[in-house]
Amino acid sequence: MRGDAPILLFDSGLGGLTVLAEVRKILPQAPAIYAADTAGLPYGTKTEAEIAARVAGLLGRMSERYAPRLVCIACNTASTIALGMVRDVLEVPIVGTVPAIKPAAAMTRTGTIGLLGTAATVRQRYVDDLEAEFAAGKRLIRYGAPELVLAAEAKMRGERVEPAIIARAVAGLREQPGGEAIDTVVLACTHFPLLGEELQAALGEQVRLVDGAAGIARRIAHLVDGQAFQRSAPDRAVFTAEPVGHDALVARLARHGLEKVERF
Repeated sequence: MRGDAPILLFDSGLGGLTVLAEVRKILPQAPAIYAADTAGLPYGTKTEAEIAARVAGLLGRMSERYAPRLVCIACNTASTIALGMVRDVLEVPIVGTVPAIKPAAAMTRTGTIGLLGTAATVRQRYVDDLEAEFAAGKRLIRYGAPELVLAAEAKMRGERVEPAIIARAVAGLREQPGGEAIDTVVLACTHFPLLGEELQAALGEQVRLVDGAAGIARRIAHLVDGQAFQRSAPDRAVFTAEPVGHDALVARLARHGLEKVERF
């Protein structure tokens, strides 16, 4: 394994930066490429077949070009739909992102857990299986909140988050039967922790927000343990289409150690 072989983190947009931030904490020396499929954003409104074909095709081409040591699908929607297909196509380790239902089930005191995700994620059998395995005997209330994805993207460009978008997402959980008892909310989209401050304020301080970014970073660190790292070029962000607010994003990406921005 070459020392400059990168860890490739892939998302539909900027949400996977929440995973990259956790990876930086554990593996600050590891070269990284952040890939955003801005041409396909948002994923949550697409069909399963569209997402699977798009993700597998893009990651196949990206792996040929960048020769990563490991690929992280830093997107809950893509992971719950396309993870198996991508593992069949690529010969490098693949780390997916799944809703953090297991830790949420251990944290809840009321036994009622909220789950915010994209429309595509919340309807997946994969989520049903996680609920059955880790939250048996508890109530999991799901709500698809696609507006939060674009709100998070806008926030990363320095734009104001519309309070009504946050309020609708919270109401989508609270207004379901038993929703008043929610004391733990799973952020089942890597975009949503970018709105953690706004969601926390709307839900109340008594509600705990849970996401899987730190656990994903630990899994990546385990899989690359003992490997040598060496940067031969600046870490970069690659986009499949010119991102909205490109110029405003450059400085924010630099804060994540992504010093170069380019089109794929």
